[in-house]
Amino acid sequence: MPSNLVIVYHRQPYEEVEIDGKIEFRENRSPNGIVPTLKSFFGRVDKGAWIAWKHADDPSNPDFERVVEIDDQYGHYTVSRLPLTPEQVTSFYHVSSKEAFWPILHGFKERYNYDPVDWPTFREVNWAFAEAAAAEAAEGAVVWIHDYNLWLVPGYLRTLRPDVKISFFHHTPFPNADLFNVLPWRKEILESLLTCDVVGFHIPRYANNFVSAARSLLEVETLKREKVSAEFSAETTALSEQSVVTEIGYQGRVVRLQASPVGVDAGYIGKVAASDETAERLARIRQQMRDRRLILSVGRTDYTKGGIEQLQSFERLLEARPDLRGKVRLMHVSVAANANMTAYEEIQRDLEALAGKINGRFGSFDWQPVALISRPVPFTELVAYYQAADVAWITPLADGMNLVCKEFCAARGDGDGVLVLSEFAGAAVELASAVHTNPFSHKSMDTAIQYALAMPEEERRGRMKANRESVRRRDVRFWADDQMQAFGDEVQPREPATAKSAA
Repeated sequence: MPSNLVIVYHRQPYEEVEIDGKIEFRENRSPNGIVPTLKSFFGRVDKGAWIAWKHADDPSNPDFERVVEIDDQYGHYTVSRLPLTPEQVTSFYHVSSKEAFWPILHGFKERYNYDPVDWPTFREVNWAFAEAAAAEAAEGAVVWIHDYNLWLVPGYLRTLRPDVKISFFHHTPFPNADLFNVLPWRKEILESLLTCDVVGFHIPRYANNFVSAARSLLEVETLKREKVSAEFSAETTALSEQSVVTEIGYQGRVVRLQASPVGVDAGYIGKVAASDETAERLARIRQQMRDRRLILSVGRTDYTKGGIEQLQSFERLLEARPDLRGKVRLMHVSVAANANMTAYEEIQRDLEALAGKINGRFGSFDWQPVALISRPVPFTELVAYYQAADVAWITPLADGMNLVCKEFCAARGDGDGVLVLSEFAGAAVELASAVHTNPFSHKSMDTAIQYALAMPEEERRGRMKANRESVRRRDVRFWADDQMQAFGDEVQPREPATAKSAA
């Protein structure tokens, strides 16, 4: 039976677990809520489908299960798994997406690596995704495609199925024309995206950047521009916009641009924060910290996350403020984004060297100023640290959104805690009550962390109240609904029913 809604996303919508030699499908444990929120739409259509990739040493193996049927709390839907060889994954994802696209999207032109890109393989993989979506889609179906590694899917799909409605969401920043046009495949990418009915971005800046890139190469007409909502323009930050283009025209087609930030599952995080298990963990953390202040930083080991700059700022803090030595500790969680890439290995080595230097320079027998954690921290444990932290220090050099800062606010049911947030994280546009900082400026970074540590309780609580309200109001379900409302009442989210097994 054809599907009314087809979601195209590189991740499978479940976790595969082998039990007694048999594969079972279980719900994703990821707390960010994006996968379950996307699946929640399946309950509002007659039939849904999900397209993802799966590693396969031999794609021609007849035993490879390309399509699986899932019946879970979100409804009945199929999952089409595209068998990709390790070589295809390396070429398409690790090289093209991470070494060529990722640095340009985040403004790191000097890290752009064009030479090893195998563009025919990138096309081939995108074509496979498009073919799978075309095969699953019913007449006039909605196809929702996610992220930059699938840039070419809309164009291929429009050729295969001109009847379907196509929406594409960009989970990263979108750069201005000067940066984007470094990519040799810029025109092919833009022409593909302009076949969509809707193109979504986190914030107005990224939508406007997309328009500027498109207009630099193609005859694109601005059809509608709107004043940015007061919720996103109350304070001028590095990523602020006063107006945003919401409709453009190209070759007789109207493309709608949606700017809405991805949120977190605030309700789920609140439940974890209020649990007895979290309360016990929190008590142990506070006992270990004694009367010392805790600064918490959580991110991936990636040059975009500003980990080195943050540790350097912390070193300057201890240098300038001897009174804080022995009284404040930085817990810096930096988990490898991709262990197979040399660039990330170098950053990890630099982080370890700098943390060791700070501990060696300022530490004592009973106090180490930096705890560098390079392993994934279970989310339930992380929530307890969110609650224990005096300050969450989230200072990426570039970030499409950043959900850690929102998780921190959602976890603070006590109404306390200070969020120090980089102006270059998309979330800074909506979290106006955070202490904003510029990670490219030593003075801004150093001033912000000192201000946060010295902030009086009344101001802390006032800022946190405003941030929590923002996070609750624009949670992950709000984001999904806002992205899909462009299609009217055809696809609307619902609250999941009582949970049952996923397979």
